[in-house]
Amino acid sequence: MSNRNSQANKQAARERLRAERERQAKKERTRRQLLVAGGVVVVLAVAGGIGLAVANSGGDGGTGSGPDVWAKAAKAKPVPPAHTSGTNGTTVVIGKSDAKNTLELFEDPRCPGCAAFEENVGATVEKNISDGTYKAQYHIGTFLDGNLQGTGSKNALSALGAALNVSPDAFLKYKYALYSKEFHPDETGPDKFADDSYLLKVADTVPALKGNAAFQKAVKDGTYDAWAMAMSNEFDSHKDVRSTPTLRLNGTVLGTDSPQGKVAPSTVADFNAMVDKVLKK
Repeated sequence: MSNRNSQANKQAARERLRAERERQAKKERTRRQLLVAGGVVVVLAVAGGIGLAVANSGGDGGTGSGPDVWAKAAKAKPVPPAHTSGTNGTTVVIGKSDAKNTLELFEDPRCPGCAAFEENVGATVEKNISDGTYKAQYHIGTFLDGNLQGTGSKNALSALGAALNVSPDAFLKYKYALYSKEFHPDETGPDKFADDSYLLKVADTVPALKGNAAFQKAVKDGTYDAWAMAMSNEFDSHKDVRSTPTLRLNGTVLGTDSPQGKVAPSTVADFNAMVDKVLKK
């Protein structure tokens, strides 16, 4: 469960940022010493600097994930992916149009609680969507980029837009893969989703996306960066959502009470019991 306003998370993020700045300062001191040492070493130091710059920009020749990219995206006109509706394509509903019930899911790509939910219950949600038990509306935020520092949530959301443009099924399968134990980054570890090449590596596990040149180009070009920012703003408009994941079925929040609000069910049995209780009303 990731609290949108967690002071602990913000403090931890500040500490990590301070440590990173100290590490970078130490690197810079070392680099300067190497520059003085001699011509060959100078070449190696410069090469290392170029490698660091590539890593920070996204690493694969795409738009990268630096702050300038997202500042521009926030002001740009969104390109809505296929299979969306509403203002700027920020209404993402997947399932049978005649399904009488709607499950809303509020998630953040970097959220460990969302990953745990998807790993345990995601397949059940997907089956229920396919069966017509309900259609699913996705609200995807990027607040953890602020809490933890980085741009991985925004970058992953942009890539999810590229997957949605391929098909709703590709979107669901890709989202499931991003949250999987194999690929979801640790909350306190490197911001892997900020790297386009990592997102494409994960996409190669989804048949509809593997080798899909149009999808790959959209990720590298940041085609859906502005859409990702619009989606993030739509998420932020739900002031009553205090943490992720948050689930609402026909307007009723699913979960057990906690100081941070309702905690989403972590097992299939609990999830099914909560769904059945709402549907029987």
